[in-house]
Amino acid sequence: MSERDITNPLLKAASKQGARLFRQNVGLGWVGRIVRKTAETVTLANPRPLHAGLCKGSSDIIGWTPVVVTADMVGRRVAVFTALEVKTPGVPTTDEQAAFVRAVREAGGYAAVVKNVEDGVAALGPVLI
Repeated sequence: MSERDITNPLLKAASKQGARLFRQNVGLGWVGRIVRKTAETVTLANPRPLHAGLCKGSSDIIGWTPVVVTADMVGRRVAVFTALEVKTPGVPTTDEQAAFVRAVREAGGYAAVVKNVEDGVAALGPVLI
């Protein structure tokens, strides 16, 4: 089973629950003026790094989960930041990934390390659509 086998069905299931989640890649690439390009290599002039994603360790899936706040904001819908780190069974999270999930939770968001679609949907909290 791959992360994709979990991620794609999870995105669909979360959408049915009212959440709006997106696959987010984290990585490093290089940009610059192409000097030479072949099928195997690209040579760049003035190369510079391009960092993709929120930050090192940010979750595979990010977005928001709508909730209705009670008491002083009755009836107002708000978006709660949501982050799901998808892992296949037996694959551990990195320290950075665990710290990101912890930071989102401590800030009041929904965040979890999930190993299947059911865990991911459960991590969305009390979704109201």
